[in-house]
Amino acid sequence: MIEGFPELIPVRQELWSKRESDVEAAVARCVRAARFTARIKPGFTVAVAVGSRGVANIDRLARAAIATLKALGATPFIIPAMGSHGGGTAEGQIEILRDLGVTEAVCGAPIRSSMEVERIGETETGMPVYFDRNALGSDAIVAINRVKKHTDMTSPHESGLVKMLAIGLGKRAQAELIHAYGAAGLRDHIPPVARVMLARTPIALGIATIENGYEETAEVHGFEPNEIEAGERRLLIKNKRFLPRLPFDEIDVLIVDRMGKEISGTGMDTNVLGRIRILGEPEPRSPRVQWVAVLDLTAASHGNAIGVGLADVTTKRLVDKIDFGATYVNGITSGFFERAKVPITLSNDREAISTVFGRLSPERRGQPRVARIADTLHLDRFDVSRDLLATTKRPLEVLGTSRPLAFDPAGHLQAWPDARHHAASA
Repeated sequence: MIEGFPELIPVRQELWSKRESDVEAAVARCVRAARFTARIKPGFTVAVAVGSRGVANIDRLARAAIATLKALGATPFIIPAMGSHGGGTAEGQIEILRDLGVTEAVCGAPIRSSMEVERIGETETGMPVYFDRNALGSDAIVAINRVKKHTDMTSPHESGLVKMLAIGLGKRAQAELIHAYGAAGLRDHIPPVARVMLARTPIALGIATIENGYEETAEVHGFEPNEIEAGERRLLIKNKRFLPRLPFDEIDVLIVDRMGKEISGTGMDTNVLGRIRILGEPEPRSPRVQWVAVLDLTAASHGNAIGVGLADVTTKRLVDKIDFGATYVNGITSGFFERAKVPITLSNDREAISTVFGRLSPERRGQPRVARIADTLHLDRFDVSRDLLATTKRPLEVLGTSRPLAFDPAGHLQAWPDARHHAASA
């Protein structure tokens, strides 16, 4: 127990639930409809580009694309398209793919991972453009990614195929060039870099998905190279319309059970926290969260705790799992140093939560607006204090009676018995 801390009520919100019933068939249709397939003959190689994000069904998407390409007579292989992720090493990027379920055994094609690039030109403003050497040597490239609102910027192109081409296939060399300009680099340089790549490399098809509020594939679309920019813009508008959010404008204390790279590229989604922590960039107007406590780091992050600096406090349990090398590579390459800084670290969950609760004003401690979420990706179920529930902007279904926070003997939070997301996996 924490003195004065409110009991929390388990609630559920309804999210956009459209779902693609046959992911494999949808991918096969995209591949078979692509113009480049008319050129396939024996020995025709296709690089299938897969990123580092936790895209729903990415193993099935990649496997279906590869199976269809093989059926058409092509020889596909997989390439990681993830910039500097995986510690900026070829081996680290293979490990990320493995965690996503994208392996040769699962997908039926070998992985060719390398950080080697070739310079293929420059943008109109003079930025050099680099491209993955393995991909450049193929006859065609098929890129697969999810289109989603980005955590660092607002732009017609945020997280999707265009960014995956410019930074993912540009590897660490291109990522460092673009990130040197901060958030402005993402907005201003990604589209021109991607256009050079589209004009000078064998990119032949973009397969884009959007996901529903339950982290399921909602739609699958195939775009010819000249359709990628416009097609992605349309999907991003749709994604923003249905993006899961907490239905509150102001939160006093937000407890995040876990953060991780498969949850968000920034460990925790900045759109949920209402914080971006980028020097020179304005913070979002809503939601306004006074204190954030993040408690654990997922195993799938492989120690990359980029985004931990978005929180105000954390735990020794989380910090002990940090691979500072991988975290700092990500932070230095992006240029967003604040996000890689470790916040005040407490010995356990109880101390972390008690610390931020104790910093509330006496008035707010009397009527605290508190939320506890599993992570920033799973927002269908969460726990709220009675005072926060009274401020909801959308109807919420109450799933049970209010209960005090329960800690184990080590001082770590215990999960609600009726909430499927609340156990932090690590």
